[in-house]
Amino acid sequence: MTAPSAPPQFKSAASGRTVVPGWMNLVPGQADAVEVQLDLDAADLGREHACLLVEYWPDGKDLTLQSILPVRAFSATPEGWCLFVPSQGRVLVRAIDPQPNPPVLASHWLNIEPGTPVGTSVTVSVKFPEPVADTPNS
Repeated sequence: MTAPSAPPQFKSAASGRTVVPGWMNLVPGQADAVEVQLDLDAADLGREHACLLVEYWPDGKDLTLQSILPVRAFSATPEGWCLFVPSQGRVLVRAIDPQPNPPVLASHWLNIEPGTPVGTSVTVSVKFPEPVADTPNS
C-alpha cells in the first residue's frame, strides 16, 4: 500500500515564509501582487484550540477562498506563514479561540486597493488577550 503524498509547500521568495496552501493565483488573469504576512505573538504559541480564519473577497460580494490555520502550525513552521492576493479586494483575518470563557473572536479587514504595486507586503500581527479568570456570580 502506498502512503498519500503531501501537497507541495510553497515559500515566498521575498520573505521565506511558507504560503498557506491554496493562497496563490486566486483570481484567473490577475497576478499575485500583495504578500500578507501573518505574525503570531510568541506568548500564544502554546494555545491548544486557537486558530486563524482567513477569507478573501475579490469584489466585496463573492467569497473566493477561506482557510483555517491552527495556531500550532506557527510553532511547527518557525519561518512563519503568508498568503498572496491580487491588487484588489478584501482580506478578512479572524483570531478564534473557543477554549476560554468567554471565547475569543477578533476580526480585522484589509482593503487591497486596485493598482497596489506588485511586491507590496502587509503584516498582520496577532496577539490573543490573556484569559480572563472566571468569577463566581454573587
